[in-house]
Formats: sequence, structure tokens, C-alpha cells
Amino acid sequence: MADVEEVAALGLDNVTQAALNESQAAVNGTARVPSTPQGMALAYGSLVVMALIPIVFGAFRSVKHQQQQKAAGEKVDTMTSRDAAMFPIIASGALFSLYIVFTVFSKDYINLLLSSYFFVLGVLALSHVFGPVISGMVPASVPFETYHLSLLRGDKEKKDFLINYGFSSYDLVCLAVCSILGVWYLFKKHWIANNLLGLAFAVNGVELLHLNNIQTGALLLVGLFVYDIFWVFGTNVMVTVAKSFEAPIKLVFPQDLLEKGLDADNFAMLGLGDIVIPGIFIALLLRFDHSLKRGSNTYFNITFLAYLAGLLMTIFVMHVFKHAQPALLYLVPACLSAPVLLALVKGDFRALLKYEDHPSEEEGEEAEATTTKEEQKENKKSGKKDK
Repeated sequence: MADVEEVAALGLDNVTQAALNESQAAVNGTARVPSTPQGMALAYGSLVVMALIPIVFGAFRSVKHQQQQKAAGEKVDTMTSRDAAMFPIIASGALFSLYIVFTVFSKDYINLLLSSYFFVLGVLALSHVFGPVISGMVPASVPFETYHLSLLRGDKEKKDFLINYGFSSYDLVCLAVCSILGVWYLFKKHWIANNLLGLAFAVNGVELLHLNNIQTGALLLVGLFVYDIFWVFGTNVMVTVAKSFEAPIKLVFPQDLLEKGLDADNFAMLGLGDIVIPGIFIALLLRFDHSLKRGSNTYFNITFLAYLAGLLMTIFVMHVFKHAQPALLYLVPACLSAPVLLALVKGDFRALLKYEDHPSEEEGEEAEATTTKEEQKENKKSGKKDK
């Protein structure tokens, strides 16, 4: 479902920005005290596991996605340094806009609109993630048929594809199953449905949002490091939005599950921004590992462990000081220092800095810019001679 993948990718930036606005802390416990220490340990342990799963699956899927794009000769969309620099500013604008909207208008109507929007994105995200699994479970009695939906603009001589959508009968089955899960969330807002959609968003984010090089990744992480600290400690904007915003852009797990079962309501939570943002950087390191062709994923493994350590540190500090913590305060130093120190030890620092996912594209742009400048100079010279 390549076209579903494209549609899902288009909405990922919005989802990621919204997730960042929800990520007021790595793990944000409610004001109520957990019923038992066992319940609290189960909740936070489950959140940690759920945070690690999208990074692992998304990172390896990003390698496959990169290879498929190169093989098909598709234009590769990567985050540039300018995009990384602007991302915290755009996220801040989105956060403050949501704050104003929730202050002025009824949050029930706003959440109804947002829930519908995230329902559509969530169904597409689930279809992209679980499509291969669900398609493999379709009974043989269901015939496999292929379809193509096209919308052209122009006459016979010049045609422009507005829609060029190919899908199969198995894709329709997958979409129907995922729609059931989406409807469950839309009407019940159950925490399990929320987590299924949230995990799908996170896997898609890590897979499809590509950083082209380490410098861009570092710029993005540092910018959001400042963003997270400012909006958590500097104002009450993020807290207000987080309490008002109802969307599957956070993972939750009840601390009173052992007492209340599936009807539990005392949740610990983890914003998707604290998974996807470090996750796309870790995925870049996995692709760097593959470029070294050493048969190991050393940089990925070490940085993945550093992320885990940073997440555990966030939980520890939160409970020691009894205050919500911006997770990126701990995750960014961990994820940046681990690959840099490892590269210095292994002598790969220069290779790490020079690595680019898609060098030909950027080199082509630079060459084109250089050629344009040279042509302008030649035109000026020829103009002077004519005079």
C-alpha cells in the first residue's frame, strides 16, 4: 500500500508536533498515588517496553524503506538542517495556538474535531504497520484482486496524475480491520485502543521521517531539548494543553490495573515525541551501521541502550523530586553522547560526520547552484564585453 504510506507520511509531521506538545514529561504520572508499588512498577515497566518497541521496529523498517526508495528511483524526502532548525519554532507555535484555542473555545468541540482527524490518520498508520500481518491472515477463500484508482488532469497530449492509487482486495480487508480499531478508539477512548494507534504512529514516524546526516539530527535534538525544558518549566502552557488534548499521541498505562482491571483510570503516560524524535536519530545510526558493512549494529545498539538509560533516569528523577520531568532533558544528552564517544574510541568520528543517507541528491543541488552562479558570472562578463 505505497499510496497509504505516502498519505500516512504526510500526516506524520502534524502528529509529531502534536506529540511533542503532549510530551510534558517522559513519564507523567497523575496526581493520585498508585494503589500499590507493584501496580506502579507494572505501569512504568510497560511504558518503557512500549517505548522501545517502535524504535526497534521503526529503525529496521527505515532501512528497508530507504533501500526500496533507492531501488525504485523515487525522490527521497529527508529533513534538512533548515527543517531541523525550524521544527522547535513550528512546534512552539502549534502548542501556543492549541493553548489559545482551548482557552477560548469549548474543549469538547475541539477534541471532537481533533479526534476525527486522528481517527483517519490512525487507520492509515495501522494499515501501514499491520498490513503485511493482516494480509497474511486473510483466508484463501477471499480472492486476491488488484485495483487502480486514477484521476487525470489535462488533455490527451498532456496529462497530469492528481491521484494514482493502486491497491488490492487484501488491502481493503486490512483497512476494514484497522477501521474497527479506529472506531473503538473514536467512541470509547479506551486506553488499549489509544496505545494501538499511538504505537502505529510511533513506528511510522521512526520509519518514514528520515534525517540525512548526524549534524541535522544533533540540531533537531538540541532544539527540541531547549523547547521541552522551556515549555515544561517556564510556563503552564504545555500542562494546560496536555490536560485538555484528547488524541492518541501518548502511550498510557494504568497504575491501578491490578485493582480495577481494564477499567483502571489512574494512568502514567509517555508522549510520542519522546519516542519518535530520539527514534529517528537512532534509526539514522542503524543506517550508518549498515553503510560501514561490518556485519554489526554497534552504533544502533549502544545508542539504543543510552536511550533506555535516559528514560529510566527520567522516571527515577521524577519520583525522587515528585515533579514532572521533560524527558528530552535526559534523552538528548544520552543519545548524542553515546555515538560520539563510541566513534572517538573506534576511530569512526570523521566517517560519522561525513555520513549522509542520500549524498547524491545534496551534491546534485550544490553542483546545480554552483553551475548557476558560474553562468551568471559569464553572462555578466559577456554583457560587459558587448558594451
